[in-house]
Amino acid sequence: MNTFLNYLVVAALFALVLAPVALGLARESRIDRQLREAERGRRAAGPPETRSGPPPAGGGGPPPPTHTGTG
Repeated sequence: MNTFLNYLVVAALFALVLAPVALGLARESRIDRQLREAERGRRAAGPPETRSGPPPAGGGGPPPPTHTGTG
C-alpha cells in the first residue's frame, strides 16, 4: 500500500508541474489558429480600399512646406 501511495504522489507532482505547460501549449495553438484564419480572411477580401478625393477638412496630414526665402 505504501508503494501505491508513493506512485500516486509522484504522479500528482508530475501533473502539477506539467499542467501549466499543457495549458500554455493549448493557448498558443488557439492563438495560432485564430491568426491563420484572420490571414486567410484578409487574403480573400483582397487589398484594402483606398479613398479618392480631397483629404478631410481639419488636417490630418503633414503641414504644407514653408519657404525660407533663401535659394
